[in-house]
Amino acid sequence: MKQLRIIPDKCTSCLQCELACSFVQTGTFQPSRSLIRVYVFDEQASYAPYTCFQCSEAWCMTACPVNAIALDPATGAKVIMDNVCVGCAVCTIACPYGTVFYNPDTHKAVKCDLCGGDPACVKACPTDAIEYVEMEQPDWLTSWAQRVDERFHTMQEGGH
Repeated sequence: MKQLRIIPDKCTSCLQCELACSFVQTGTFQPSRSLIRVYVFDEQASYAPYTCFQCSEAWCMTACPVNAIALDPATGAKVIMDNVCVGCAVCTIACPYGTVFYNPDTHKAVKCDLCGGDPACVKACPTDAIEYVEMEQPDWLTSWAQRVDERFHTMQEGGH
């Protein structure tokens, strides 16, 4: 199954992924509505894109009281069915990674659906920090966790 592979060391925080995602999802260039976000680690002057990595646990899917999140058999993405979603936002709370969002315009939940198998963020990234590749387990979460852990230890040691 293809997954997004994110390589934080290649990210320059150009935000092209956010712009492409927001355009595909909303028809406007509005990064605040993007389903991929670039986290800035100010102390290290480094960046890391993050989005739903279609986890096997799928807490969002399990928590949905109306079964509005389904597995897309073509991509393996957990997809929110807009016509079923009642906008309760329980899935946004259930996601431990903060990658399910609530759209105040539609009053529905939204999350990465891998653009139906052709992720706009991948095509827009000029440094290849985001790849769409065959792999069993997404490995970008490990890189993300390592980066957060390094930041935490720096802060504990009195660094900024």
